[in-house]
Amino acid sequence: MGEKIGKFFDSVGAFFTGGDQLPWCDRDIILGCEREIVEAGDDVTDEVKQESIMRLSWALVHSRQPDDVQRGIAMLDASLASAVSPLQKREKLYLLAVGFYRSGDYSRSRQLLERCLEIAPDWRQALTLKKTVEDRIAKDGVIGIGIAATAVGLLAGGLAAALARKK
Repeated sequence: MGEKIGKFFDSVGAFFTGGDQLPWCDRDIILGCEREIVEAGDDVTDEVKQESIMRLSWALVHSRQPDDVQRGIAMLDASLASAVSPLQKREKLYLLAVGFYRSGDYSRSRQLLERCLEIAPDWRQALTLKKTVEDRIAKDGVIGIGIAATAVGLLAGGLAAALARKK
């Protein structure tokens, strides 16, 4: 019986926390990526510099810090137009989608994932994130409906109590 109760509370907790499978990145990795770019300076090719910037962007959008995520979104957004190959564009769109997912803008994340899937329709990573985003949108809708129903119930209960006191 205790095991069933534990599973129930785990599933309720996962419902409210969103339990996605995206990796997190800590501050040390971000600092290492920033240091890599600074140390490379102008002595490296544009290709090597772009790879370093992509690693930093990846780290930023996977950060637990909202400011880092916003920085990663800004970097990727600015560099999206310079993507020369479909593969680069796909990667940048995906990372932008991760950033918007992490920042709570699920509809924007879904739009970017759809663009990403236009380039690579069978890309498993993007398909998985799209399902996660859609699940999160559905959960937020259920939670919103629950909050609204609770508010209506409290209001109706308050009115009923007020009317009962008057009689």
